[in-house]
Amino acid sequence: MITFPNESAKYRTAREKLLQKEIELRRAMEAVAVARRALPPGGLVPQHYVFDALDAGGKAAKVKLADLFAPGKDSLIVYHMMFPRHPQETRDVAAGGETAKLARQDQPCPSCTALLDQFDGAVGHLEGAGFNFAVVAKTGLDNLTALARDRGWRNMRLVSSAGNSFKRDYNSETADGAQIPLLSVFHRDADGIRHFWSSELDFAPSEPGQDPRAIGTCEILWNLMDFTPEGRPDWQEQLQYAGQAAACCH
Repeated sequence: MITFPNESAKYRTAREKLLQKEIELRRAMEAVAVARRALPPGGLVPQHYVFDALDAGGKAAKVKLADLFAPGKDSLIVYHMMFPRHPQETRDVAAGGETAKLARQDQPCPSCTALLDQFDGAVGHLEGAGFNFAVVAKTGLDNLTALARDRGWRNMRLVSSAGNSFKRDYNSETADGAQIPLLSVFHRDADGIRHFWSSELDFAPSEPGQDPRAIGTCEILWNLMDFTPEGRPDWQEQLQYAGQAAACCH
């Protein structure tokens, strides 16, 4: 047992009880991960989806889903970004940069943007560990790369699905075209590329007092807040904050 300066016996007793719950949570998280890895093969990808992306030289090019798999790396993590934002989104639009030139309905989702701000720094490590990562958005490639410049993203592979049905086929776009946030994993085997897993908690009913938390275990921002006495505030991510423009838009 460890202690910290000037803590009371009451604090230590309560902290030890909390530690047991944290251990239970760790076990539950690992049990879920084990069950996820044990899923039977998912469905084969039904077509050779073609996206707009930048090639290695930074020029616009057509790439297939298969091209997002590097040699020897057979799992691809895809974040389906809400860009354009949901039609009912009311948060402020970008106030500066190239993204500010877009009409309100064509601008990106602030929450997706905040999440990808966090992911961008992790991608190099993820790829070093043997995995592939890409962001797919329904907006045009020019809009997507402009947002990357505004945010200072340097590591993520960004692809536009404006010319295909990929997002709709994989449940990240409604029948009327509204975008839905989703994290998906695809795996390549001898038969081709298969869908392995997607964050379906977004489609399950939320329990009272809880948000969906579809990919809650990897949302750094919100998990950090959970460590504080205040907990998660009644708050939403924004594209910029007063006095913090340099930290949010580059």
